[in-house]
Amino acid sequence: MRRPLVGLILMLLASGCAAPQADAGDNADFASEYSRTEFSKATPFGTSPSGRRALASQQAARQAPGAMDMDPFGEVSSAGLSLLHQAPALPRARPAVVRVSRPLQCVPYARELSGIALRGDAWTWWKKADGLYAKGKTPRPGAVLVLSKTRRLTLGHLAFVAEVVDSRNIVVHQANWLNGGRIHRYTPVRDVSEKNDWSAVRVWYTPGNQMGSRTYAVYGFIYPKSKESPDIRQAAN
Repeated sequence: MRRPLVGLILMLLASGCAAPQADAGDNADFASEYSRTEFSKATPFGTSPSGRRALASQQAARQAPGAMDMDPFGEVSSAGLSLLHQAPALPRARPAVVRVSRPLQCVPYARELSGIALRGDAWTWWKKADGLYAKGKTPRPGAVLVLSKTRRLTLGHLAFVAEVVDSRNIVVHQANWLNGGRIHRYTPVRDVSEKNDWSAVRVWYTPGNQMGSRTYAVYGFIYPKSKESPDIRQAAN
């Protein structure tokens, strides 16, 4: 009984017979079965002798691609597998003004988000950071933007840098920007200095949905210590 069976198998192989290509259902069954095995003990398809023979048979059986063989990008997919579409980018959060139960000043809000343990009026932070925190003219996520003390900003102002968009634009979270003690989230800030050194900025005017026309002088950025840096994603959300 074995000799006729062996002869039949040899006849089929000589005539070009091979295993059919797997469809989506076969792939799903294979994935379910494979997930029940230990990954460290699994042998990748095509590396064992039997796997190499099966893979060679599948490749030999492929014909000219038809409508079902083409993926959405016009490329031939192998063994019934198709390329995944690129995940769509999440929309950028819009600027918003959030009401709070009690008025909130910019200093405690910036301190809470950044972890920078300084106190006093906003404009005094720039000097108080000496010897305690690194400072600079380059925006970084997690840093605190310090606006200078001026006739209009008599106490200065602090804003937490949530995102750096490019060399001229950042997004900040801040409190009490337009007075009233409210929180302003996802507020765009643009560097308008001639040398791109962030010495002068304009701030997005959320109620009017446009960039503000006033220019504000800036001391620079105070950078938190690594162990004090909060999770930016939590702060932004």
